[in-house]
Amino acid sequence: MPGPSTIAQEFIARIRQHEGILHKVCAVYAHSKADREDLQQEIILQLWKSYPAFEGRSAFSTWMYRVALNTAITFTRKAAFFQEYTESLAAAADVGTTMESSEDLQLLYRAIAKLNKVERALILLWLEEKPYQGIADTLGLTEKNVSVRLVRIKAKLANIIETMQ
Repeated sequence: MPGPSTIAQEFIARIRQHEGILHKVCAVYAHSKADREDLQQEIILQLWKSYPAFEGRSAFSTWMYRVALNTAITFTRKAAFFQEYTESLAAAADVGTTMESSEDLQLLYRAIAKLNKVERALILLWLEEKPYQGIADTLGLTEKNVSVRLVRIKAKLANIIETMQ
């Protein structure tokens, strides 16, 4: 059986390999730099706590998404962290200063911030080009439900972006 330092090294290596997941989830669920940092720390803590239960039945990245999204949704429910989306448009622009992105990508992130928590999770996984079955497994939905919701979310995003331009 591997020792504690071996497990910690393995965990750190896996987190580093998939750190893009952390950045994307934090960018979608937190609006200020401080909130993104807090959320990232909370996600890493929850990943570490649940790492011994990871059995490898799914890809590590799928499991990581599930933990990260569940943590983000729970974390944003806290009163001190939760903000009205209409007040966060200016803060959402802060995403552009931390990411090398085009104006279109910044606009997309601001539009995604206007979606509800489950919609954000769905679109984030879809943008990551996860298969519908993988999204369904991660979020505990049926594949058909993922398909229907994505059609609606894409239309909603198109409307949001149109009003923002």
